[in-house]
Amino acid sequence: MQGYVKRRSWPEPGSIPDVLDMFRHELHFYKEIAPVVGVRVPACYQAEETDEGTLLVLEDLSGWHPGADPSVAARVLSGLHRRWAGQARRRWPWLRADGAAVDLVEKLFAHTWPQLARRGDLTPLVRDCGERLVGHVTDAEEAAARAGPVTLAHGDASMLNMRTSPDGEVALLDWEDVSAGPGVYDLAWMLVSSVAPSQWDQAIAAYGRSDGLAEVLPAAMVQGLFSLSDAPIGTPEAMSWIERLDAAGRRL
Repeated sequence: MQGYVKRRSWPEPGSIPDVLDMFRHELHFYKEIAPVVGVRVPACYQAEETDEGTLLVLEDLSGWHPGADPSVAARVLSGLHRRWAGQARRRWPWLRADGAAVDLVEKLFAHTWPQLARRGDLTPLVRDCGERLVGHVTDAEEAAARAGPVTLAHGDASMLNMRTSPDGEVALLDWEDVSAGPGVYDLAWMLVSSVAPSQWDQAIAAYGRSDGLAEVLPAAMVQGLFSLSDAPIGTPEAMSWIERLDAAGRRL
């Protein structure tokens, strides 16, 4: 059967993908949740574990347009979160909670920040936010986990994990980070990872009630700073990350 083949080798023991059991979670998502999730996801033709890792054969959406209009994407996320509010944890008890593996994230941030702090392209606000997060990533993650009603959360709702069909339908891809937690984190990460600050207000309005957004933004900024650390200074990618991180800092 033709399709998009996604193979994942078993991760290194003790790594974040291992502790979070990310690859098995995506298998479980496609076996148990995808048929009823209520938003467009790739059809799943095969989902199994092998001796080498996990194997998924999914509908190939490579012909769809990468990304999505931010307001349309925000409405899709809002619909997902409203549908499963108060139900996701009870229906799928294997879903991990927000904040899992936070000790590893805390250590990784402490290791990553000194190199980031030496960059000359950070705005004063982004630098200040980064400094204040050192030693407080756990606090940020715990605040994010308390930021709103628990629902089914995608966990990595960036535009990289969205596709738009020729008739405007938005599909959500890559469910390795699926979890039970406040849905507003998906909105925050979409903004920080993918949306120009000039479009934030429109996307937030399209999402609807966004209580807790300020509480989840520090955790989203941690992930954004990790991504910035991989972007060379002076590149359009780096400048875009800094612009969005600065916009997040201004909303705290």
